Parts: sequence; structure tokens; C-alpha cells
Amino acid sequence: MKKTILITGCSSGIGLDAAHGMRARGWRVFASCRQQRDCDRLRAQGFESPRIDYTDADSIASGLSEVLEATGGTLDALFNNGAHGLPGLVEDLPTDGLRAIFEANFFGWHELTRQVIPVMRAQGHGRIVQNSSVLGLVAIPWRGAYVATKYAIEGLTDTLRLELADTDIKVILIEPGPITSKIRENSIPFFERFINWENSALRERYEASLLKRLYESSGPDRFELPASAVTDKLAHAVGSKRPRARYYVTTPTYIAGYLRRLLPTRTIDRILSDV
Repeated sequence: MKKTILITGCSSGIGLDAAHGMRARGWRVFASCRQQRDCDRLRAQGFESPRIDYTDADSIASGLSEVLEATGGTLDALFNNGAHGLPGLVEDLPTDGLRAIFEANFFGWHELTRQVIPVMRAQGHGRIVQNSSVLGLVAIPWRGAYVATKYAIEGLTDTLRLELADTDIKVILIEPGPITSKIRENSIPFFERFINWENSALRERYEASLLKRLYESSGPDRFELPASAVTDKLAHAVGSKRPRARYYVTTPTYIAGYLRRLLPTRTIDRILSDV
């Protein structure tokens, strides 16, 4: 029988490529999306596509139930992937905005993971792969909300890995840097909803920097890789007998890991303050 994997956030970018890439590798892929219209589009492409919205607990439960009903109650791998950004200065970030991004990028992941663990424990094996970020290793200006969720995912995942060390449930982090995706465009509605930049004490900084980056596409980042680079790491994470605890993707992630290990915080701050 084919191995099974549930992937979230498959409407575009990393999730969509992972769905196609894992299917091409022989896996039975459940490619979930937040919106029903995206699920319908993937079903037209031959995928099984349950609707899972990390901010909707009922959809998490019903989406996983749909998967388990189709597989007879088993699941070999989970790839938590769906997330969005909320750019803006931390001092301009309302608490409601922080709550909203944590619901999508952290609490929903935790809820789905908690529901998957008993399934994997009962079958005696499984892989839980979390798509973190280079911003789970280091912080940069303007990305405080996103950084906070990824730091949280890193800490929770490290703890879960330790707690499941005596089982055959492997818990793994993937940490991409710049990857071709729609994260910039998808973050705009959240920026417009939550960040009152016009009344910020640092309005000039928004006008000189963030607004241009957010609304004007400057083309691929110098170190940007296609989403398939993440899929390659995912395939190793779920297929290797001894997967790594962490998989770096892109040059900036390797550099960030190096900086964290070797340099004092003050030096790292000087390097990253103008990124």
C-alpha cells in the first residue's frame, strides 16, 4: 500500500509543490487547503483534498476525520505548512493582530498535531514535519509577528521531539529561507487590516522601506529557490530511516545557523538590523 501524507496549505507555493512532488514519489497525498474553492481545484487535479483551516477547530477535526476514513484510520506523515505573514513594526502591532497570526501559524498546527499523535502512536510509527523558517532562527526588522510564531514553533517542536524520543514517531523541522511563493501578496490583507502605519511614530520608515517591499515586486530574491527545494527536504525527512532534526533550505538559512552558533547577539544585531 502507498504511504500516506497530509499536507496543509496546498493552494500555492510550498504546499502545492509538496503535494505534486510527493505524489510523483509514490505517496498517497491528502492536499488540504483553507478555502473550499482551492480544495475543489486540487480535486480536479486528482488529489484528495480535505478542507483544513488552522483558525477553525471544526475544520481541523473534520478534515483529519476525512483523511482517516479514507485510509482506514492510519496516517504515515503530517506536513504542517500553511501560514501567513503580518509585516509591520512591533510597536504598531495590535494584540488582536498577534492573536490572529498565532491562530493560523501556531495554535492550529498544535491542534492538528495533537489529533494526529494518537493515530501514529496506535499504528506504532509516523513522521511529523513542521515547516518553520530561517526566521525561526534569527529575527529581522518588520517581521516581528511572523518571527514570533516561528520561534514558538521551533521551541514546541524541539520539546515534542524530546518527549517522543522513545517512540517511532519522528518530529522534524524544515527551515527555508527565501522560497518562491505568494507569502508577500498574501500578507497584504493582514497588513492593511491590522497595521495603522499612517499614524505610526515611524511613518517615514514605512514609506521609505516596507511599503515598497510589500506592494512592489522586485523580482526573485538573490538567494531565492523554487518550492521544490523544500519538497526535496520533505521527501528525505519522511523517507529516511534516520531523519535529521532540522533541514536547512537556502543559503540564508545556513548563514543564520552559522551566525547563531558562533557570534554574540550584539554582532548578529548589527548584521541583521538593515536586512
